[in-house]
Amino acid sequence: MSADRQQEAGASARYIDPQRMVREAKAGFWPDKTIVDFFDASLASRPDDEFLVSYRSDAADPVSLSYSDLSLRTSCIAENLRRLGVERGDVVSFQIPNWWQFVAVHLACVRIGAISNPLMPIFREREVEFMVRHAGSKVLITPKTFRGFDHEELAQHILQRVSTLEHIVIIDGNGDDSFDSVLLRRSSRDAPGDQIGLQPNDIVKIMYTSGTTGEPKGVMHTSNTVLSSMKTVTSRMGLTDADVIFMPSPFAHSIGFLYGILMSIYVGARLVTMDTWDPVQAADIISRHRVSFMFGATPFLADITNLADIEQRTFDHFRLFLTAGAPVPPTLVDRATSALDAIIVPGYGMTELGLVTTVLPWSPDRGRETAGLVLPHAELRVVGKDNRELARGMEGELQCRGSSTFVGYRGRDDLNVFDKQGWFATGDLVRMDEDGYISIVGRSKDIIIRGGENIPVVEVENLMHEMPQINEVAIVGMPSERLGERSCAFVTLHEGQDLTLEQLTDFLDGRNLARQYLPEKLVIIEHMPKTPVGKVQKFKLRESLGRFRQT
Repeated sequence: MSADRQQEAGASARYIDPQRMVREAKAGFWPDKTIVDFFDASLASRPDDEFLVSYRSDAADPVSLSYSDLSLRTSCIAENLRRLGVERGDVVSFQIPNWWQFVAVHLACVRIGAISNPLMPIFREREVEFMVRHAGSKVLITPKTFRGFDHEELAQHILQRVSTLEHIVIIDGNGDDSFDSVLLRRSSRDAPGDQIGLQPNDIVKIMYTSGTTGEPKGVMHTSNTVLSSMKTVTSRMGLTDADVIFMPSPFAHSIGFLYGILMSIYVGARLVTMDTWDPVQAADIISRHRVSFMFGATPFLADITNLADIEQRTFDHFRLFLTAGAPVPPTLVDRATSALDAIIVPGYGMTELGLVTTVLPWSPDRGRETAGLVLPHAELRVVGKDNRELARGMEGELQCRGSSTFVGYRGRDDLNVFDKQGWFATGDLVRMDEDGYISIVGRSKDIIIRGGENIPVVEVENLMHEMPQINEVAIVGMPSERLGERSCAFVTLHEGQDLTLEQLTDFLDGRNLARQYLPEKLVIIEHMPKTPVGKVQKFKLRESLGRFRQT
């Protein structure tokens, strides 16, 4: 292995500031283990227990795997990745839906010291080529097809254009590069034994940001950073090995990866997953498998809650729905609590941080309109433009420092990610009340300043959600020569509904909203542009107003 590769593989020397090492030792949240340590503990104590139930949209029945089933497949994949020449510190990219292969490939990478680079299945040629090239991937694993798209053809094109890429492997393929023939083939001789697995401070994954700003970056985490929140989150949620976790969010997103795969292995809970979101099937799965816990962004919660027959369904074991990734309208929390007979727990997190706040499940009414209280593994502060901490109740940018914070962006050593005290600027505008509850006001890039006054975007959006006609809403700024910006409301409507700007302003007037906060343009659209996990891509909405001027 080259000196450069050795340096890339050993994150503790290059990416983790010595001061942080001291802080983390005192904090005590880094487990100094990898996920295979937790998996192997369950494998040893209950090898035949069912661990994973994976639903595929193109199959009649789900795949069910015990710990021993998954272990055998993982070991085979690890051996064959080595035979492909994957060395410690090499990157393996995989654009796999929520199938068992995703879990097995990641565990195999950890076992042989490779870095996982999960890619969202919705990404196409432009994104995949950029990410594979930027990550310097040696292997790319994709399905032959998924949801009507030819991923095999895409992988072949990228193989020809990315110099570091040496192998493509196709799940459900029928050629020499098929997953079964390349990674599941058995060998009569032992695999090379000179490689060791990832260590807790080595880079374990590179996950690219979902692109709400249009500029994805490769977020690097170690096993210590991704696992540090497991103890605090499972403790706050009261999760044990008796729980059943349902994860419809993509594994290639932080929610699915951390709180689907890793959390189920960490706590020893059964994991049930689906590859294509269908709220009717999801409701059936929750009932059939006695699901007790689900984590998903706001659209997942809204879709299940809005099912026509939701009041007739029974969810006897379902008790917690944790939701983050986008603001949760309080009206939706009310409807979902009643319809699902469960506790709805809003929270806040990022790809760079994992989950760092939640409302307290045992007191869900306190702070129900907020993103909750900080989890023990993290520290939060709200700062002004001078980077000084603000008094409680004042609006400013949220900064985070803690055990789950990432260690840097791939290939971007030029970015000053952390300040001298280790604080990371999230780019989110918030208020923190006297009790420490965080209320998200908006993104710093989404802020609207009308005539020198900030418009409370999230507050206005939440009020608009109370209108029976509105399904989804997103407010963005539009240029104004006189005032700098005015606000424009993009909405999708429930079927058969209509809405005018006059109706909207009359409604908001009735809620005693300040006149200068009222949207001054209404655009009704059929579909809201979103990332695959439900975050509204406001930059796309702003782009659609690029030629619009109002004075």
